[in-house]
Amino acid sequence: NSSMKTTIQDKSKLVNSVFSKVDAKYDLMNDIMSLGIHRTWKEKFIDWMNPQPYTKLIDVASGTGDIAKLFDKKSKGTSQITCVEPNLRMLEQGKVKLKKFNNVKWINASAEKLPIPSDFYDYYTISFGIRNVTNINFALKEAFRVLKPGGRFMCLEFSKINNEILNSIYKQYSKVIPRIGKLIVGSETPYKYLVESIEDFYSQEQLVELMKKNGFSNVEYR
Repeated sequence: NSSMKTTIQDKSKLVNSVFSKVDAKYDLMNDIMSLGIHRTWKEKFIDWMNPQPYTKLIDVASGTGDIAKLFDKKSKGTSQITCVEPNLRMLEQGKVKLKKFNNVKWINASAEKLPIPSDFYDYYTISFGIRNVTNINFALKEAFRVLKPGGRFMCLEFSKINNEILNSIYKQYSKVIPRIGKLIVGSETPYKYLVESIEDFYSQEQLVELMKKNGFSNVEYR
């Protein structure tokens, strides 16, 4: 279907341009989107994963390498980490930020096509990245392929808020986010896209179903 194809190309172009505009202020952007709570979320995410020493992690859509850094700390520097980032400018930011880490390598690739052998990693993480992938089923299939049998897929993402009061507060706040973005980055567009991409994303239950459909078992969310 050609119209479907253009949407797919448009989405990957759009996402690329969004992150090229904000690469230098990416961490600040996450602070704005989450009221600063994304730092706590990431730490809790790693705690839940409980990385074992001498294991391998692939972190996809790794941004500037926050997860890689936390994983390394938790596994006391014994792990092998591959950061995969589709946006070159973001990847460069990450490389600079993590240049002291000899156990981290960076690959410029998309989540749907990982230049990685099968059954290779113990953990696959994607934080605030899965709603930006062009084809979520391809991304999940690839995650399943590169994980060793018994490996763990962990996804951190903005999602639907089940509490009505909280939900209406965040909805009000998210209307202001593009304006804040304009003040800080000089452009509303990336933030407008990000707010909309959260609105349009799957609910927790739908995402669980998608994971099961692509081979994963014991799927739960917090």
